[in-house]
Amino acid sequence: MVITTLVITAYLVYTGYTYYNTSLEERFYHAHHNWFKPSGLYGQGLGIIGTFMIAFGVTIYIARKRYNFLSKYIRLKYLLEFHIFLCTLGPILILFHTAFKFGGIVSIAFWSMVAVVLSGVAGRFIYIQIPRTIEGRALSLNEVKNMKIDLTNVLNEKFKIDTNIIQLFISYSNDEKPSTQTSIRNLRKVLKNNKLPKAERVSILKMVKNEKNLTRKIARLEKMQQLFKYWHVAHMPFALIMLVIVVIHVAVTVAFGYKWIF
Repeated sequence: MVITTLVITAYLVYTGYTYYNTSLEERFYHAHHNWFKPSGLYGQGLGIIGTFMIAFGVTIYIARKRYNFLSKYIRLKYLLEFHIFLCTLGPILILFHTAFKFGGIVSIAFWSMVAVVLSGVAGRFIYIQIPRTIEGRALSLNEVKNMKIDLTNVLNEKFKIDTNIIQLFISYSNDEKPSTQTSIRNLRKVLKNNKLPKAERVSILKMVKNEKNLTRKIARLEKMQQLFKYWHVAHMPFALIMLVIVVIHVAVTVAFGYKWIF
């Protein structure tokens, strides 16, 4: 999808470079002004297609996420990628629709769109940091916490390890500041010195590493959930502003008789 976006953008630049590179005062005399101008067949078409892509991308993603639309056929993580693709390429088409001329109320919609895209990129980064199931569903904090085990009891009852040694493993699994005593190399040596069978040593180290990963996931999830609260403050208002102004823009355009090919 990234390659598709880059290829289409390169094509748009190549096709209209001479027009977009012409000053606003001289564009009227350009040979293809009626084609590339925002109300031209090509320019207006870019605006319509770009707006449709954004509207479709937002609608289908919200329908899947909130109402489980087509949940049996489409994984949420794949639909998110499609949503990002449409809502990245759509604004690019709209950018070329404006012919890089911003003014009046349309400029508010444009910069709101830019804010939505940029915040969407930030949201994507936050999204991939959240632990998920294989289907792409975000795990709740309680679900991740429930994956953890009582490491102390397991090491004490199942493997008969001394309490002082167990504390080293607890410190490691809690992702505390690393030291020479809690390094994985030292823990492996401690287990060997206690003359535990190799299979048990491997099992214990694997279990402790898993606990450490879960501890990190919990910390990351708590942080990402907090960031998501702030993210919505930036993403949603600008998206609503853009939507309202686009609706007004389309209504005015139709009122003045610009109906593209219809």
